[in-house]
Amino acid sequence: MKRLIGLLLIYPLFSSLYAQQENLANSTTPISAEKPPVDGYYDQSDIENREVVPYANIRPGDVIYSKRIWREFDTREKMNTIYASPKSSLINILMNAVMAGELTAYDPTPTKEDPNGDSFKTRLDPSQIMGRMGVDSALVEEYDNEGNVKGSHMESREFDPQKVIRFRIKEDWILDKQRSVFEPRIIGIAPLITPDATVNAGGVQVDSTGMVNESPSSAVSSDSYPAFWIYFPEARHILVNKEVSTRNNDATGLSFDDVFIKRLFSSYIVKESNPEDLRVRDYASGIDRLYESERIKQSLLDYEQDLWSY
Repeated sequence: MKRLIGLLLIYPLFSSLYAQQENLANSTTPISAEKPPVDGYYDQSDIENREVVPYANIRPGDVIYSKRIWREFDTREKMNTIYASPKSSLINILMNAVMAGELTAYDPTPTKEDPNGDSFKTRLDPSQIMGRMGVDSALVEEYDNEGNVKGSHMESREFDPQKVIRFRIKEDWILDKQRSVFEPRIIGIAPLITPDATVNAGGVQVDSTGMVNESPSSAVSSDSYPAFWIYFPEARHILVNKEVSTRNNDATGLSFDDVFIKRLFSSYIVKESNPEDLRVRDYASGIDRLYESERIKQSLLDYEQDLWSY
């Protein structure tokens, strides 16, 4: 009886060792073409099988405080470089999913019913996305053997992901009295692009957002604006299977869903919900914008701390 119990106890150990041996690339025999070798000494496909961990449910009656925040983060900052890695960048993940029909892109154009353009009302067709990312067609001339122009044709330019260096996040900070939790929940993500202003027939500069610029120059840099909005709860099912690449460790085990949920990014606030619907830039300029962003951040932290007494 004791021998049987001992065998049962050591069986899981032998089973785990046997399973590990199958993943080791120590083969001394030719490998069949139907089954390619493992790229490394262990199978890294775990992240491909992950599923989204759902948020805890919130009853409307349990919400005693809520604040909507819009923030932006720049991928050139040291903490945000993981979102722009050539191996796995956030913009490529979103673009590939949208073009493949796995994600829905929403029109960011402001309307009378949606002044901010971020209420996920109007869907965009994948064919419209490249135009909104600033990818257009260029006239390419054709030459003969003697170098003379014999014709021309339109050719689509390739999308350059390095031009997208900033993202905007729309989120709600919610105080749930039932769970005694004050937490942020991301609602949407939008890649920001910076177009060149052009001069219309009346000689007035109008950029792609419809903003008028009084400068006499025919091509000036205008403010960044969202190319499209992605509904974050939908995007989580894509991001959870995309591994983050970092400089210090190849085996992070983190997905893009993890880094957003864990708030692993550095950002600055550009707007908080207010009766006048003002952005920070509408009442602050220069370095004062950064001070105002930090003040709003601190006010959120102070609100939570003031709820408790020790």
